[in-house]
Amino acid sequence: PDDPAAGLVADAVADLAAQRKVSADSIEVLRAEQVTWPDGSLGCPQPGQSYPPAMVDGYRVILQHGGRIYLYHAGGAGPIFLCPSGEKDGGHELVPPPGFHD
Repeated sequence: PDDPAAGLVADAVADLAAQRKVSADSIEVLRAEQVTWPDGSLGCPQPGQSYPPAMVDGYRVILQHGGRIYLYHAGGAGPIFLCPSGEKDGGHELVPPPGFHD
């Protein structure tokens, strides 16, 4: 059976490559997981918006590029999208978990 996450991961990588103007090969997929979002915001609520409290099955894809983390969310049959941080590039600092050493 086709893994729907595979297409979403490819879409997320292509989107980030286009946004950052880099090669898709330079983007690392850290995690792709099935999640159930608690409401229609798909884990990425926008200021001033309200969302119906309904469980939505979806996916979260975590990408890394240039020492930065980018979170992509998808839900239902919708496309995957960057859930931006407040920073200019929409990314997050790469903060290794406790006990993580390279």
